[in-house]
Amino acid sequence: MSERTNMVVGLFDSADALMSAIGGVKDKKLGNLEAYTPYPIHGIDDELGLRRSPVGAMVMVMGLLGALTALGFEYWISAVDYPIVTGGKAPWSWEAFVPIMFEVTVLFATFTSGLGMLFLLNKLPFFGHPILKSKAIADITRDKFALAIESDEKSAQRFDFDAAQAALKAAGALTVEVLRLPEKEPVFTSVFLLRTLGGISISCLVAGFLMYWTIKLFPVLPPMSHMLDQPRLIPQQSSKFFRDGLGMRLPVTGTVARGYLPLGLATQDEAVSLVNPLPRTDQVLAVGKQKFTERCAVCHGSLATGVGSLTAAYGAKPANLQSQQIRDYPDGKIYWVIVNGKNAMPSHAADLNVDQRWAVVHYVRALQRAQNAHDDDVHL
Repeated sequence: MSERTNMVVGLFDSADALMSAIGGVKDKKLGNLEAYTPYPIHGIDDELGLRRSPVGAMVMVMGLLGALTALGFEYWISAVDYPIVTGGKAPWSWEAFVPIMFEVTVLFATFTSGLGMLFLLNKLPFFGHPILKSKAIADITRDKFALAIESDEKSAQRFDFDAAQAALKAAGALTVEVLRLPEKEPVFTSVFLLRTLGGISISCLVAGFLMYWTIKLFPVLPPMSHMLDQPRLIPQQSSKFFRDGLGMRLPVTGTVARGYLPLGLATQDEAVSLVNPLPRTDQVLAVGKQKFTERCAVCHGSLATGVGSLTAAYGAKPANLQSQQIRDYPDGKIYWVIVNGKNAMPSHAADLNVDQRWAVVHYVRALQRAQNAHDDDVHL
């Protein structure tokens, strides 16, 4: 490994002496100038001719990019891919996106400032800056001020370290030190990658081992709770969690599910005036047959007409849909019974929406018109 001259460092005993020396040394154009001080000195950046730090501009650009990225994702999710109306607001309600936009803006800006400063400006992962191994570093970190003339690697002109030493001594430097830096080696070598992967693997194994035995020895630690021990409600069973002792919550009083509006008619006779709004088509009859089979056939289908019917075994006497009384019922009265129930028949208002109820009425009428009361294959 060959060595090359990298920089010449001169120490000064005060900030004023350092500031005075910069101008004279800079005019000689021997190399790049850099100052090392124990505390910030106002105006030293302009005196050295250093450009303004690009970190602020980098953070601003990436922060704006983060905000636009969050806005685009939220718009696509909420208004394009899976639109959801929340609180009656339009899917494209940008005001609701602001918190996430703020968080993503901070995320992008923070990573940019940290990683950009470390890797782009400070040239990490190179940790071999010669000033760290100099004799002057002990004084620089206490009460002395250093001015360094550094070789420009991009310049074809050879660095004249003798002239650099003379310039610093002429500027009033207390001591002058020549520093050498080994040639840079490739960072991402096979040895580096193997060591990195090995360190990550060992860290994962140790963390997994410790976590496994921690959970094994202390299965429940606040604020963590074991999934088998967490409180839960079992449907159709009692629960001491609620005051009424029920594990299943009843609908809020006075609320109606969308599509299941009540009739507003108190008695079955008042429903005589209702007229079936659906046309009698094959599609409507198919829906009526499906819902009749799911909800009504167990009592009013072919099983209920025989001597050994399912409902007769429990002592129930379901209405015979082929009776003259049911045939004479207006459509509105049958619809009212489906919604409100009658005698042993429960209400199906929560199970069928308006169109499905009227479709069942159409199918009941089709069953009555069928020549064979046990034939469920009904067509127009």
